[in-house]
Amino acid sequence: MAKEKTSKNTSNYTAKDIYVLEGLEPVRKRPGMYIGSTGIDGLHHLLWEVVDNSLDEAMAGYATDIAVTLMDDGRLNVTDNGRGIPVEKHAQTKKSALETVMTTLHAGGKFGGESYKIAGGLHGVGVSVVNALSVFLRVEVCRDGGLYAQEYKYGKAKETVKRIGKCPPGVVSGTSVTFEPDRAIFKEGDYEWKRILEHLRQQAYLTRGVRIRISDERKTVRFGGIEGEETGIKENITQSYQFYFEGGIASFVEYLNRGEAPKHDHIFYVQKEKDNVMVEVAMQYTDDIEATEVGFANNIHTPEGGMHVTGFRTALTRTLNDYSHKNNLAKDDVLTGDDVREGMTAIISVKLREPQFEGQTKAKLGNTEARTAVDAVVSEALAYFLEENPSDARAILEKCFLAAKARKAAKAARELVIRKGALEGLTLPGKLADCSSKDPSLSELYIVEGDSAGGSAKMGRDRRFQAILPLRGKILNVERARVDKILASEQIKNLVIAMSAAIGDELNLEKLRYHRIIIMTDADVDGAHIRTLLLTLFFRYYPQIIERGYLYIAQPPLFKIQLGKNVRYAYTDEQREIATAEMIKQKEDLRQAQGKKGKGKTLRQAQGREAEEVEEEPAPEAEEGALRQAQGEQEELQAGEQKISGVSIQRYKGLGEMNPEQLWETTMNPANRNMFQVSSEDAKESDRIFDILMGAEVAPRKRFIQTHAKKVQNLDI
Repeated sequence: MAKEKTSKNTSNYTAKDIYVLEGLEPVRKRPGMYIGSTGIDGLHHLLWEVVDNSLDEAMAGYATDIAVTLMDDGRLNVTDNGRGIPVEKHAQTKKSALETVMTTLHAGGKFGGESYKIAGGLHGVGVSVVNALSVFLRVEVCRDGGLYAQEYKYGKAKETVKRIGKCPPGVVSGTSVTFEPDRAIFKEGDYEWKRILEHLRQQAYLTRGVRIRISDERKTVRFGGIEGEETGIKENITQSYQFYFEGGIASFVEYLNRGEAPKHDHIFYVQKEKDNVMVEVAMQYTDDIEATEVGFANNIHTPEGGMHVTGFRTALTRTLNDYSHKNNLAKDDVLTGDDVREGMTAIISVKLREPQFEGQTKAKLGNTEARTAVDAVVSEALAYFLEENPSDARAILEKCFLAAKARKAAKAARELVIRKGALEGLTLPGKLADCSSKDPSLSELYIVEGDSAGGSAKMGRDRRFQAILPLRGKILNVERARVDKILASEQIKNLVIAMSAAIGDELNLEKLRYHRIIIMTDADVDGAHIRTLLLTLFFRYYPQIIERGYLYIAQPPLFKIQLGKNVRYAYTDEQREIATAEMIKQKEDLRQAQGKKGKGKTLRQAQGREAEEVEEEPAPEAEEGALRQAQGEQEELQAGEQKISGVSIQRYKGLGEMNPEQLWETTMNPANRNMFQVSSEDAKESDRIFDILMGAEVAPRKRFIQTHAKKVQNLDI
C-alpha cells in the first residue's frame, strides 16, 4: 500500500481518539452490560444486587435479619445485621475498604480467603454498579461500636468515610445502604411491590432461618399484594410483610403446590455436603401433569437449569427405575425422564465456592462438580427415602407408570394422525378457508367462534394473507387431558392440522403455517370461556408459540354509535361515552343551525343607514336529511340498541351481528384493528392461574372469583 494513502487514512485517527474510562464510568456508559437492561428489569436488578450482599452475609452465618424499605422520596434502603463492610484503609487502593468496595469494579471479599465461602455476587460488580447508576447513595456501617458513613453521587464519593457516632442501641454490627436510581437512565416504570415480595419470599425460603422484612412507605403507588389480595391504588398506607421459614425449601415446595392434591404424605428432603458442594433438594408429587423444577446456585435462580438440575434428573430416573425393578413393581418397563418428572415439584439448590455462570445474568450453572455432587447425594438419600416410606414409594411409582402409559397412548395417537398425512398439510380441514400466501411470516389464522361469525369473517377477510377456521362450540378443556384424548377431539384436531406444526414431542415450529394466530370470540361470557379454553391449549401444548409472540387475541368493538350517517365504534365503555357526548354536541350544533334557518330573514344595520332585509340562504338538503336522521325521524331502533338524545347505540353481543364489511373494518383490517399479543413473562404464576381457572378443584376458583369480582366490567348475565 502506498505511503501517501496510508497517511491519508490514519491522519484523523490518533492517540487522542483512544478513551480510557476510569472507575465506574464504563457502567454509566454501557449500563446494560452490567444489569441486563435499563428497563423495569434493570431497575429491580439494582435492588437485587444490594439485597444479595446482605443474603451473602446470611449464607455465611453472620446475618439473621434483613430489612428492605421503599421510601416515599424515591429512594430504597436495605439494612442487615451482618458484620458490616470494613472501613479501615485498604493496602492496595490507599482508600477506605468501604470506599474501595463501593467505587471499584471487581472489588470485594468474594474472590478468595475465608470471608465468603459461599456467595451470589461473585463478579464483585454488584453494589458498585448500583452506586454508579444512582444519583444518590449513602452507606452506613456499624463495626466495633462505631457508626461510619459515606455518601456518593453517580458513583463518586462526596467525602471520605467518617465516624458519625456510636452504633444504635441494640445494634452490634451491620450495613445499611440507601440509594436513589438515576431516572435519566431508568426512564420508565417504578418498583413493583408484588415482584419484590415474590423475589424476597423466594430468598427467605432458600436461606432458612433468616428473617426478611419489607415495607412500602410510598404514599401513592400502584400495588399488587400477595396471593388473595387485590391490586389497585394505595394512598398514604404503609404496606409491610416479613418472611421467615424454618422449613426452608421443603416449605417452598409446599407453597408451590398450594391448591394441588399431593400424591404422597412426606416431602422428600435432603441436605448434605459432597466434594465441597452443599446440596439441598426437596421434592413432592401432585396429581398435576406438569413438572416444576426450580434450580438455584448460591441462592441465584438459574431459569435455564444447568449441571445441578442435570445431576438431579439423572439420579431421579435411575433410582426410581432401580427401586421399581428391585421390588417387582414393573415387568420390563423402563421409566423415562419425562415419566418420572410428570406432576413433580422439585427445588434443587446448591451452594459452592466458585460457581461458573453463563454471563452476568447467571441463567445457567456450568460447574461439572455440581452435577456429580447432586447425583450422588440424591441417589443415596432418595433410595433411603423410598425404603423407609413404602406407601409413598408406591404412590410415586404409580404416578410414574400412569405417565408412561399415557406417553405410549399419546405416541400412538400422534403417529395415527401423522400416518394419515394430515399434519404434513396433505389434507387440511374442510372448514378451513385458507389464504393464498404460503409465507408464514405474512399469513394469519383467525380462530373464530361459530359458523355464523366464521361466514362473516370469510366474506370480509383479505384472502391473500388471512385464513379462517370456525370452531363449533366449546373445545375440550385440556388442563388435565393428555395428548391422546386431545387428538380425539375433532375441533382441536382440526386446529392442530391447520397449523401443521404437530403437537407434543413432534412439535416443529419450522412447519407452522401462520406466524399470527388470532383468537376471535364474542364479547360475552361464552366467548370469554372459549377464549380461555383456547389459551389453555396454547399455554399447555404450544408454549413456544406464545414465547415467539405468534399468538394474539382480537378485540372486536363492543358498541356501534350512530348519528345519521356518522358511525363510530367503541371498544370500551369510556370510548362509548366520549363518542356519544361528541355526537350529541354535533346534533345540538345542527339544531342551532336549523333554528337560524327557520327565521328566514335577518336584520343588518351599518353606519347609521336604514335597516334592509337580507334573505338567508337555505341549508343544504343533505344537512336537513342528516338532522332528521339525528332526531330519529327516519330510522327505527334495532334489537340491543338504545337512544340518547337521538344518538343510537348498539351493543354487540356477538361477531355474527356484524356484516362482513363491519367485521373487516373494525376487527380484521390491519390498519384499524386492535389486538392483544399474548405473552407469559411469569410462567409459574401463569401456570398457577390456569390451574385455578381450569383445574378440577372448585374451592380455589371460588376464592379467585370472590377476590376479583369487583374488577369485572361488561358482565352479561
